[in-house]
Amino acid sequence: MDSTIPAILIGLVLVAVLALMLRSWRARTRRDQALTAGYPLPGADAPAAVLATAEAFYVATTREGRQLERLNIRGLGFRARALITVTTAGVLLDLVGENPVFIPTEAVTALEDATWTIDRAVETGGLLLLRWRLQPHADAAGQVVDSYFRILDPTERARVSASIRTEAAGALRPAAHDESEA
Repeated sequence: MDSTIPAILIGLVLVAVLALMLRSWRARTRRDQALTAGYPLPGADAPAAVLATAEAFYVATTREGRQLERLNIRGLGFRARALITVTTAGVLLDLVGENPVFIPTEAVTALEDATWTIDRAVETGGLLLLRWRLQPHADAAGQVVDSYFRILDPTERARVSASIRTEAAGALRPAAHDESEA
């Protein structure tokens, strides 16, 4: 009998914590509902040559320079295995269980190595940060976001990075990314 009351109290605290987590996630979903993942896929009339592909782990998409603020954009809200395909038209992200997300080369603004984001910390330069502008809408005027990937094969990672840098050379700018907070 003397362990019943503490068990009930712990249960109530856990239910309250879960309710708060659900409320926060729903608020984040409402906040980010105007943001859309990617751009329309290029049509068959404008074929693009595949330059590089890599299997990766998609980690997160955050606001530019805010590694701890995950965005809940449909298609990019959760971690997943992914196939990254770099073409002459842009970058195609194919996350398991989601629709493909296309990022045209002119929307890419930076590409660099990263060490941490939200719930993932790895060796120095273990993550690939792709900074890009979301498709402009009435509510979101081309907001810039950071998407993080973990490509395990160093050869594939180098090929993907080089292909993105080559295709988006005019749009890339040095990223102001501070690793000192890690």
